[in-house]
Amino acid sequence: MIGMDILRPVVALLAWTMVMWVWMYATRIPAMLKAGIDAKGMVGSTGASLRAQLPDRVSWKADNYNHLHEAPTLFYAVAIVLAIIGQGDGLNATIAWAYVAFRVLHSIVQATWNKVVVRFALFALSSLALMALILHAGIAVFHAYG
Repeated sequence: MIGMDILRPVVALLAWTMVMWVWMYATRIPAMLKAGIDAKGMVGSTGASLRAQLPDRVSWKADNYNHLHEAPTLFYAVAIVLAIIGQGDGLNATIAWAYVAFRVLHSIVQATWNKVVVRFALFALSSLALMALILHAGIAVFHAYG
């Protein structure tokens, strides 16, 4: 179907988010056990309350999982708009794949090494890709309906 290629990177980023979910709990649960934290006795606490009790390297995965629910929500919205209006192929699909690549690299850096300057560079590059997609969607929508 015309304009639907952009849905592939959407699904790829959704799948990556679930990979980070698994990675988060695969490290968090053993760290909680090691720290003697009894999850059954926790009432009304949040992941943030665990930060002081767990090693930073464990918290980095949770931080990234949360980050994958922030700016990527704009990506999902603009990708769906571009797909609906038949503009999700070609350059826009390529930009979408670049966005996903930058977000995956950002995740890997944050979850393992967490060098802020590198994370910021990857976040900035992903943001530029996102801005390009939003610009393209805006031009297409307002040109078509303006």
